[in-house]
Amino acid sequence: MAFAWSVIPSFAGSPASVKIVALGDSLTAGLGLPISEGFVPRLQAAVAAKGNAAEIVNAGVSGNTAADGFARLDWSVPSDTEAVILELGANDMLRVLNPQVTREALAAILQRLAERHIHVLLCGMRAAPNLGNYYAKAFESIYPELAAAYNVLLYPFFLDGVAADRTLIQRDGVHPNAAGVDTIVARILPKVEELIAEVRKSRSH
Repeated sequence: MAFAWSVIPSFAGSPASVKIVALGDSLTAGLGLPISEGFVPRLQAAVAAKGNAAEIVNAGVSGNTAADGFARLDWSVPSDTEAVILELGANDMLRVLNPQVTREALAAILQRLAERHIHVLLCGMRAAPNLGNYYAKAFESIYPELAAAYNVLLYPFFLDGVAADRTLIQRDGVHPNAAGVDTIVARILPKVEELIAEVRKSRSH
């Protein structure tokens, strides 16, 4: 099991800096890539380039299921965390776990974060085509339904623009390469900016 834990120092220590934890699996951790080319460092750079003061912690663990993420939630998301980018469920799908198990684990995470008054951007996942329509419908409905139930931001598909493009995927056929990561970051950035704006708005109340 690979564990990625890093803080990119841009704006670190600034009173206005928004503290964000990216809680996920290998897609968050940056499996197969140099640290500087993983999702969190590239997202941090993109956020900084837009003038947003944010400090993003990489709490991605390769191989994690949604239940694994819940099991480590309290120590992976420190007390000063203001927002979480939640990217879990891909391994559940690859292992063909019962979607209800995934739903319950993600709901437990969202409930705990709500109790801690932490803002969330929930990243959706799609099922592999070979798993069939019944499984796909049950699995893919988890994300929009939970986002609505817990009133959190939703990015419908974390691998949007990447999953179907072999030029953006590593040789394993699953994980994005550096260009794929940049595609993900470019597409998710507006939602991350919305997440940061939510935190700043809540500070003024």
